[in-house]
Amino acid sequence: MKRSLIRAGLLLIKILVTSSPALAAGDPAAGEKVFAAHCAVCHATTPGENKVGPSLAGIAGSKSGTVPGFDFSAAMKNADLTWDDADLDKFLANPTGFMHGTKMFVNLPSETDRQNVIAYLNTLKK
Repeated sequence: MKRSLIRAGLLLIKILVTSSPALAAGDPAAGEKVFAAHCAVCHATTPGENKVGPSLAGIAGSKSGTVPGFDFSAAMKNADLTWDDADLDKFLANPTGFMHGTKMFVNLPSETDRQNVIAYLNTLKK
């Protein structure tokens, strides 16, 4: 009985770990294509090149609302978070739901697209 409970617990842990979207590895090359199609209209990947949205060069791992030369919303300035994969995923899935008052209004509904874009953004780290 005890042994079967341990096996069941280990199986549950394995399922949770292997199915977690936060741990899913995206494809940076595919993410670059999604970025070009959906994000590049408003965001550049060159440092210091802000458009309608801030440059996303080095955004992964950076503090929210700190891209130089961009006028962020009060919500973004005061969010006090560091952009990790999990927060980027939540933000890209539903920007206004994740951060009320953000200027960002476009979302990426596809989990695969989000994971790929996040993988791409991780290649742009400082």
